[in-house]
Amino acid sequence: MTDPQVALMMLGLFIVFVFLGFPIAFTLMAMGIGFGYYAYFDARRMWRAFDRLGEDAGTWDQWSLWFEGFFNNRIFDLFVNQTFTVMSNEVLTAVPLFLFMGYIVERANIVDRLFSTLNIAARNMPGSMGVAALITCALFATATGIVGAVVTLMGLLALPAMLKARYNPSFASGIICAGGTLGILIPPSIMLIVYAAASNVSIVRLYAAALLPGLTLVGLYLVYVIGRSIIQPSVAPRPSREEVPDIPVSQLMLMIFSSFVPLAFLILAVLGSILFGLATPTEAAAIGALGGILLAFAYRAMTWQRMRESVYLTVRTTAMVCWLFVGSYTFSAVFSYLGGEHIISDFVQGLNLSPLMFLLLAQLIIFLLGWPLEWSEIIIIFVPIFLPLLQFFEVDPLFFGILVALNLQTSFLTPPMAMSAYYLKGIAPPEIKLTQIFAGVMPFLFCVFISMALMYVYPQIVFYLPELIYGR
Repeated sequence: MTDPQVALMMLGLFIVFVFLGFPIAFTLMAMGIGFGYYAYFDARRMWRAFDRLGEDAGTWDQWSLWFEGFFNNRIFDLFVNQTFTVMSNEVLTAVPLFLFMGYIVERANIVDRLFSTLNIAARNMPGSMGVAALITCALFATATGIVGAVVTLMGLLALPAMLKARYNPSFASGIICAGGTLGILIPPSIMLIVYAAASNVSIVRLYAAALLPGLTLVGLYLVYVIGRSIIQPSVAPRPSREEVPDIPVSQLMLMIFSSFVPLAFLILAVLGSILFGLATPTEAAAIGALGGILLAFAYRAMTWQRMRESVYLTVRTTAMVCWLFVGSYTFSAVFSYLGGEHIISDFVQGLNLSPLMFLLLAQLIIFLLGWPLEWSEIIIIFVPIFLPLLQFFEVDPLFFGILVALNLQTSFLTPPMAMSAYYLKGIAPPEIKLTQIFAGVMPFLFCVFISMALMYVYPQIVFYLPELIYGR
């Protein structure tokens, strides 16, 4: 077999192992080292120490030199260098800080206050409880960026309230599932930090580019929720005074100030300091983590147990991301050395695709990968395969990254592997079936496709803010 054929076999085996359920990070590392041992095998370099052996050398000396030579393969040097490169990456330093901010905010009892306040404030709107749940999801998802946490917490808080208010179970489930995924798109998004590290695109420009598409998607969700509530009132009945009390304006303003304003201020302070150059993403993430701790103390929700849980979950998630990067960097370096990258590049270039056709093909592949894989695995492992082709098709990596971020919303919403639906099913009342949740997320899935189509037709939705703030 030629080296490029070995590279393709390497990629095929990796996909097989993924579907068999092997841990992806360690599978990448094992396959990178295994195939890298073949790729960098140099018998003369590895066992040249035997030339120094005298005729009187004993068996122990020979075996010692053999073991030394066995590990004198350049793949081990590459693995160590890639590990050091990932662990010293300044962009990735922001990941644990944003994660810690999210886990602290999740445990600060902010969400129940926020949902109650927005529910009262929107009581006269069609689908008021759904609107309140969606906005709460968007804000909370922005602060945490952890889809499973947002869907689970909102499922425990908002779903029972909506069911009690006679909301259609499928409609209510779709709102929570769709709203919970917004955190991987709207800044400060951990997913965009990971994409920036993988693609060498400025994270500051990515954050600016993601704002309008994120708000566009939220707007489409709200239009659907309000529109369907008007057309089909039975799915979202107006709440009675017993369900949502009518309180004085002064008391409502006080509730908004105590629940909505602190979280919104924290998010805007973190995001604003990044966008306007007042702090680097890492510094802003540190400010956000400190702000989350202060909020938890202000709401009297901080305990030693919650701090321990937040630190533990932060370390566990960060380790997963870092080892995925180590495995991916090692795997891709060996794959490229064997010539696999050139085969894929030549094949795609030989299809004579237009830039639009290439984007559609790439997004279709990412959409399909979203069924079995997490967003982190797609960004770290598969997106780098497309990055070298962007220059050939004259596609801006910034634009491509935002499209990928939008597309990955679908990975949490598309049956049969819609993780948001499974998160919600795990804590929903037994009478709510998984098929009902799947049916509820489908309209929101179409909203994602519409938002992607808008990005294709009006790319200035992506480029307007970066060009306005930072120039071309």
